[in-house]
Amino acid sequence: MFFSTLIRAVVAAALLSLTAASAQEPKLVNGYEPKWWKEVVVYQIYPRSFKDSNGDGIGDLPGITSKLDYLQKLGVNVIWLSPHFDSPNADNGYDIRDYRKVMKEFGDMADFDTLLAGIKQRHMRLVIDLVVNHTSDENKWFVESRKSKDNPYRDFYIWRPGHTAPDGTRTPPNNYPSYFSGSAWTLDPTTNEYYLHYFAPKQPDLNWANPKVREEVFSLMRFWLDKGVSGFRMDVIPLVSKPTGLPDLTPEQLKAPPNAYANGPHLAEYLQQMDREVLSKYDDMSVGEATGTTLAQTNNLVDDRRHELNMIFNFDAIKLGRSDFGLSKLGPWTVPELKSIYDDHARILTKHDWDTVFLSNHDNPRIVSTFGDDSPAMRVPSAKLFETMILTLRGTPFMFEGDELGMTDYPFRKLSDYDDISVKNAYKDLVGGGKMSAADFLAAQAQVSRDNARTPMQWDSSPQAGFTTGNHAWLAVNPNYKQINARQEESDPASVLNYVRALIALRAHTQAFVYGDYEDLDPQHPHVFAYTRTLGGEKYLVVENFSSSPVTYTLPNGLKAAKLLLSDIPKSHESSIATLHLAPWESRIYKQ
Repeated sequence: MFFSTLIRAVVAAALLSLTAASAQEPKLVNGYEPKWWKEVVVYQIYPRSFKDSNGDGIGDLPGITSKLDYLQKLGVNVIWLSPHFDSPNADNGYDIRDYRKVMKEFGDMADFDTLLAGIKQRHMRLVIDLVVNHTSDENKWFVESRKSKDNPYRDFYIWRPGHTAPDGTRTPPNNYPSYFSGSAWTLDPTTNEYYLHYFAPKQPDLNWANPKVREEVFSLMRFWLDKGVSGFRMDVIPLVSKPTGLPDLTPEQLKAPPNAYANGPHLAEYLQQMDREVLSKYDDMSVGEATGTTLAQTNNLVDDRRHELNMIFNFDAIKLGRSDFGLSKLGPWTVPELKSIYDDHARILTKHDWDTVFLSNHDNPRIVSTFGDDSPAMRVPSAKLFETMILTLRGTPFMFEGDELGMTDYPFRKLSDYDDISVKNAYKDLVGGGKMSAADFLAAQAQVSRDNARTPMQWDSSPQAGFTTGNHAWLAVNPNYKQINARQEESDPASVLNYVRALIALRAHTQAFVYGDYEDLDPQHPHVFAYTRTLGGEKYLVVENFSSSPVTYTLPNGLKAAKLLLSDIPKSHESSIATLHLAPWESRIYKQ
């Protein structure tokens, strides 16, 4: 009797344990663990350029709050706010003076709290920038660090004596170049040592090897998460672990310094500690700006079994046709090259890795001017096509403010047109140093400058595009604002804005565009990108004509396009056929 009772108890306990374990195991969708951040559409706001509420020509937090209904109607779920912290603005907020204070041009903490409350009331979430590879040189940590070699904050940054020649000439500790031209080292006269800055001299790099630095970072993360933000976009996060010993770069490494700077030997250790001590304790999302990270290295950062980051931005697509370092200019690229990038992602990333899809942000020119055709005749379908692609490929889609309007690059002509520190530094180095002509430099920058994305948002046809009631904006408004603006597009059923709204709504109700398998049907076709997304018994076909000419296209493998759900050309109606007659820049979505 005793033994039978014991056996029943053991069996019952085992069943209870199995039931509990089963209850804890997530229900997979097509092999993926469902997460809210996999299902959202993220909209990036560059606060300086979005909406000015007080007429000073600088966008601000109350301005963003005033446009939350617009964003809710657009259908986006997450707002990513570029840095809003106190900053002297050497690099427009990516040089942070105080991580717990709002930049005065943008408002104050009460304005931030109002914005966050408004976002939550509309069932959206807010993600903010985490800029912790470097600070401003006006940050209190660096102010102390540079005072003396024995200051308690000295080891918060990376200091080296450098080299002294027999004649007394001082040279930097190594040959590291800065992202913003010149050496990545600056000699500080107070202690007569060099400090490291991968970016501008006013952006000294933090020393993550110091545990006190990491704890300060984790503390400020908790501060904002406790306020109610839903996570972070982590600026240049693979750079926080430096190469062991900081050796000179080889000639080969100097061709692509980010690859040498990034993914140092302690990166996994730092990110796992960040997850363990902070991120894992909140219902948040993390996306890393993975400069210097190859596709093959991606799962080292995002494999969900490693407990590091949820996602990263891989720049293979957005940098197509141009380099990622030094003077960049647009070069030739082909549609098969673009398709191969997404095909490689689908082939290499596993069900444990989650991807991002984007072709725009605050650091890159406008999509339609870079990848499409921004002529008056082709801008609208061209802009619609790229949003179709971004919102139906594998991964969480990211949009940048103005993408939904099809905003274009600014017609830059002269150096004084620019605000960007990287342009000004490169001009001094390349043109001032006699390495290239001013005309060649300005022609290249007009195509790739970050300022193309930073011109003010075009709200209406009133002066300054409705961005500000003042006479001037901090950066010039694109002169095409009377033709391209939100108010005009709101009333046009065939506008980019209304098409993107419909596209986001379709994605929101179609799990196949989130968790479905991806197949490129015709990788080598020179103009057409045709692919399917399949989830269980549901299959969707997307066909896109990357050309300013019409294309007659027969689907491969005997496939027929079934029910047309959406097209960027309103008059399209072809269904249940194998051969499609695609208009220039036409994209279509079919339910198979």
